[in-house]
Parts: sequence; structure tokens; C-alpha cells
Amino acid sequence: MTVASTADYLKSVWPDELADVKFEIGAVPLGLPEAGAPVARWSVIGHRVILYRLPIQRLSKLHRDDELHKRMIIESCVFRAVAELLGKDPWDLAPDRFRHF
Repeated sequence: MTVASTADYLKSVWPDELADVKFEIGAVPLGLPEAGAPVARWSVIGHRVILYRLPIQRLSKLHRDDELHKRMIIESCVFRAVAELLGKDPWDLAPDRFRHF
């Protein structure tokens, strides 16, 4: 649900750029990472964003292990994957969302 709601939010902010993008959830990335390389949390392949459930769940370091922080990690991965797809900084995807002052 977190991936879907975050993807829907980003599609509402970037409707033209994300109109044809499909979001998928996979268990783990295919193949082994190169020696010393981190395990991928997502892949961007054409118009597909694939988020890998097990690396996100098991390899993410949470300073507080609760539902809010788990959701924030997932949202962060979706934002970073979409930023990679669009060639933007993740903070530039929804700058007004974080301006409360």
C-alpha cells in the first residue's frame, strides 16, 4: 500500500512524465551484486520501476523500528527510484510538500 500511495502521489505531481510508468514489487534483484557493491533496493528499467521488498525490509537501517519509520524508508526508496528515472534530485520531486514555514 505504501508503494502504491507514494506512486499515486508522484504521478499526481508529475502526470506527463510518469503517465506510462509502471510500479512493481519484486522479492529480490536478479543476479549477485559486484563485490563490495550494495544490494539494490530498486531498479529502473525503461518505464518500469521495480522495488525489491526483501532488501528494503531487511537491509534498511532504522533508528526506530516502528510503522512510521518503515513507511518512511519505503517512501524514500520510491522517491529515489523516480528521481533516478527522471534524472532529478529526490528533493526536487515535491519541493512544496516540505515547505511548511
